[in-house]
Amino acid sequence: MKLLTIFTPTFNRASLLPRLYESLKAQTNQDFVWMIVNDGSSDHTDEVVQGFIDEKVLEIQYIKQKNQGMHGAHNTAYENCKTVLNTCVDDDDKMPENAVEVILEKWNSLGEKQKKYSGIIALDAHFDGQLIGTAFSTESTTLEDFYLNGGSGDKKLIYRTEIMNKYPKYPIFEGEKYVGLGYKYLLADQDYELATLNEVVCLVDYQPEGSSNNMWRQYYKNPKGFAFIRKQGMLLSKSRKKRLLDIIHYVSHSFKSRNGRFIAESPRKFLTIAMIPLGFVLYLYTIYQNKKQGGLYHR
Repeated sequence: MKLLTIFTPTFNRASLLPRLYESLKAQTNQDFVWMIVNDGSSDHTDEVVQGFIDEKVLEIQYIKQKNQGMHGAHNTAYENCKTVLNTCVDDDDKMPENAVEVILEKWNSLGEKQKKYSGIIALDAHFDGQLIGTAFSTESTTLEDFYLNGGSGDKKLIYRTEIMNKYPKYPIFEGEKYVGLGYKYLLADQDYELATLNEVVCLVDYQPEGSSNNMWRQYYKNPKGFAFIRKQGMLLSKSRKKRLLDIIHYVSHSFKSRNGRFIAESPRKFLTIAMIPLGFVLYLYTIYQNKKQGGLYHR
């Protein structure tokens, strides 16, 4: 059995998948499965993936589902993953040719310590090789501690599959397509650390229409999903400042979703009441940013 699953959620990006495929074919260690989760695409993704399968170069697992958003595709990936480790590589990204090799070398080097970690946290870089954010200064960390201690930038997370399946699935809210992936990562942080790997294992190409570049639009379109993740932050985050920001955002998202019970449903009721004015201002600013981006008219 393979040790690692690389899973790729995809939605109407058939034109980008071949670039990732070529980088996976070039891996110096082929001890992995490539799982492609087609999240309701209406383009020619089926034909593109079938071409990959027909080449019989990689072990490919192809799953189609109705459109649920990135978090729904992650649910599907975790449900169907049979390997010890898994990592998500987006359809607009690619991997350096030694990525799988250094990931598995790191994991195998941990020996008996593997049980104390939820997985590995490694580095991302832009296509030109420029590191995204900062490297690691400790042998292990939680994801939250890394950022609270001055770390920055997107990082590649390689989790133990049994750990990801230990925690609840990402919830699906009718009419919405976004719940922050950090939900399960924050839960894992409560019980485990991640072993750090100061090697670039993913090259990232942020797309103009991607979630990273359109967060105000995501806030507007998915208020229930964002309110959910903010409640988790209120409960679990170590940072008082982060908890206060979560409360402000929770109030804003609750206004947008017209949830009249948001105070009763809040795990921090007194602070939620206190943050209502700031939350309402953020709600208005979210509407303004959406209009500015054309989000209300073109999506």
